[in-house]
Amino acid sequence: MTPAVGPITSDLPDSADVVVLGAGHNGLVCAGYLAAAGLEVIVLEARDVAGGSTGTEELTLPGFAHDSCSSAHVLIQSNPLMRDDELGLLSTYGLQYVLTDPAVVMPQPDGDALVMHRDLDGTADEIARWSPTDAEAFRTMLSEWSGGLAAVHGRWSSGLPLGDDDAARGYLALRGQSAWDVVHQRFSHPSIRSFMLWLALATIQDPRRPGTGFLPSSITAGRISFGWATPIGGSSALPNALIRQLEAHGGQVVCSAPVSRIDVAGGRAVAVETTDGRRVEARRAVVSSAHAAQLADMLGDTEIPSDIAEMRDSWQPGLSVFAVHAALRKNLAFPSSTGPIESVAGGFGSSQGMARQMEAFHRGEPDAVDPWLLVVNQTVVDTSRAPGGAATLKILTVAPYERADGRSWDESKDEYAEAIVALVRARTDGLGTGDILALRAESPTDFAAQNPHNLGGSCHGGEFLTASGAVIPGWPSYLASIGGLFLTGATTHPGGSVSGRPGRNAARAVLTDLGLDPSTVMGPS
Repeated sequence: MTPAVGPITSDLPDSADVVVLGAGHNGLVCAGYLAAAGLEVIVLEARDVAGGSTGTEELTLPGFAHDSCSSAHVLIQSNPLMRDDELGLLSTYGLQYVLTDPAVVMPQPDGDALVMHRDLDGTADEIARWSPTDAEAFRTMLSEWSGGLAAVHGRWSSGLPLGDDDAARGYLALRGQSAWDVVHQRFSHPSIRSFMLWLALATIQDPRRPGTGFLPSSITAGRISFGWATPIGGSSALPNALIRQLEAHGGQVVCSAPVSRIDVAGGRAVAVETTDGRRVEARRAVVSSAHAAQLADMLGDTEIPSDIAEMRDSWQPGLSVFAVHAALRKNLAFPSSTGPIESVAGGFGSSQGMARQMEAFHRGEPDAVDPWLLVVNQTVVDTSRAPGGAATLKILTVAPYERADGRSWDESKDEYAEAIVALVRARTDGLGTGDILALRAESPTDFAAQNPHNLGGSCHGGEFLTASGAVIPGWPSYLASIGGLFLTGATTHPGGSVSGRPGRNAARAVLTDLGLDPSTVMGPS
């Protein structure tokens, strides 16, 4: 494991063309494009290490590299940043991914396992073991997606006009539904419904909520194409490569530099100030990846514009998360009808169990009966993450930030961790008490404490309740009403997860506003 690179220094320049607040992956993506376009860029990071939620740490024992938040880098693979290697991260700056097969294994109560392959035919054939009808429905769903809906989704993700053709109308109709309704309309077998809903929950949004209807198609298509896209060396490999690219173009990352104030003069953002009083002039722009609910507090005596106030007031945390990290003697194995299977990713939870978990969450109750669980065992494809043939494990689920029973997470998190570990142990080999070298529970309050962007225990950016009553995962504009102030990060469109879209989209907005041609550093999509 190598921690995120970049100078950790107290030295700040007096000025730069663009000052970027926050060295999470979106802030760094934005900075990378701007630097490649010839701008002088400095990135100021509040924490003592760059990377934000794309971090890798020794959370259990020395030598065991755990991804503290994000683990899958699937969504970013279809971003032109990676698809076309626009910044050279893959060809020049050392970033490597393994596209895994199996993509996901979902163990069944009877001892068999449903295996999702990085292959449409193989996965459809697997589904047919449970339901030939659902296998055909699966093929139809993905055919519709690749036949036009995916292209519209790419425009939506890039913040571009969707068009006014049949594909755009079909995509909007799909978005208007819930993932729950889409899955139950298309599929009939309980195991296949559970599998498709489990996939839809990958971006940590309640699948029963309208607006999530595209997720079964989009997430499934991504897994079919890229498996469980795993960065070699840990999630921090992404910010490492981005920082190398930024430095190669004259940019700089400064850690331990929390920004407390954005100075505004003449209706424009002109400088930033750190908590210890240092000031950096922004000659052309400030790009903030500060949390949408916190940006207003950074404007000091400036009257809060209506857009920034609305952004603050409409934000809500959505689903908060709970994780268990473990150091194991060996990788897990999933029993199946053809023998044990090792897989980077495993899925647990029935459709009814996930619905009960969502209901319990909104009552403030953690659920360990039959919840959505993601099991990540990345040493299956990346042995560098643990010494001597040992393994790392992560179990992720959804749990309320505040418990309705009044118990604190500090005193109850280990109990809940043991309950969800027991669920995984019951359907895997390699998680007996003698197999666990160390275990660490991370509650929603722990997630909030480790990163100022994880408000309410949400590491996916939360969501916004619009005036119409709709819920959207990211603030739709990258350009604030204050001149020279731009927005990026997980609280901007299209929301959280490792997609790099907010960073790339914000860079396009900055370059356009400055009269520079984005096509010099990025394609049109």
